[in-house]
Amino acid sequence: MNDVASADRPTAKDYASDQELRWCPGCGDYAIVAAVQRTLADLAVSRDKTVFVSGIGCASRFPYYMATYGFHTIHGRAPAIATGIKLTNPELDIWVISGDGDALSIGGNHLLHVLRRNVDIQFLLFNNEIYGLTKGQYSPTSRVGTRSPSTPTGSLDRPVAPASFALGADARFVARSVDTQRDHLCNVLKRAHAHRGTSFVEIFQNCIVYNDEVFAGFTEKDVADDAQIRVEHGKPLIFGKERNRGLRLAPGRIAFEVATLGDGGVGEGDILVHDENNRVLASMLAELMPPAFPMALGVLYCDPAESFEAVVAAQIERAEADAPDADVNALLRQGHTWQVRS
Repeated sequence: MNDVASADRPTAKDYASDQELRWCPGCGDYAIVAAVQRTLADLAVSRDKTVFVSGIGCASRFPYYMATYGFHTIHGRAPAIATGIKLTNPELDIWVISGDGDALSIGGNHLLHVLRRNVDIQFLLFNNEIYGLTKGQYSPTSRVGTRSPSTPTGSLDRPVAPASFALGADARFVARSVDTQRDHLCNVLKRAHAHRGTSFVEIFQNCIVYNDEVFAGFTEKDVADDAQIRVEHGKPLIFGKERNRGLRLAPGRIAFEVATLGDGGVGEGDILVHDENNRVLASMLAELMPPAFPMALGVLYCDPAESFEAVVAAQIERAEADAPDADVNALLRQGHTWQVRS
């Protein structure tokens, strides 16, 4: 392919393939693919060094729409395949695209291991709390009471919280954004791309057909200011249309409470300051749910550590130095052997 890394001011169109985007009209995936293409253009990444890997589901169409390399793989296995690509070609820039059903059902084990290993990839989880491609069954993130073809009287399962799952799996970068908030999403994607190691980004994505407006309680314009908190490292956890509400620790408890600036002498100094290196704080933010608390968006946690492929490469280098004349064929043939005679 003709690369654009050296071109002057690449545009989002440079990263779009010639394939027609085919999702349901109004699907949040359109906004996400546009945000990713814009992000790649802003970063002027090399197309022939970029790979998109997907599993199954609506989100899995993603690689077809990117003018880069890509793999449309199988249910839940995208993290494993991405790990293999990165280990054998560590210079490649790898993005994994997955949905909540793909990543957290059959793919839960693979997601767990790519997070704990800290492979240098960007993992984008499109969370619409439903199985869209297979016609609206409840997914691992669906809320209790969700009515669907597979749970006509309401789901009884307690949902998986993707950001909390990632933090529990020892992810070193965990962030959140919303499909339609393009500027915010692009900024989060740029932070994820800059991070060395696994960057886990949960994107709240609306399924207009099978789970429409499931996130409306914190994404609609008339409620967003009071129902969202955009966290930024080193800045107080303040939110609200009037920017007069904030999060502080409840007295005598390791729990948040919402305080209003000016009430009872509460000042900005009483509000917690976001520290993205603090895993406990990130875990507390990940658990917040409207309407009692705002939904936390942005980089919840970022604490870099050595990536998996870097330590693997170092181990191989040491092994080769210790045994420069090693012969794999001789190794396989040494020791006891047996011959089976009929």
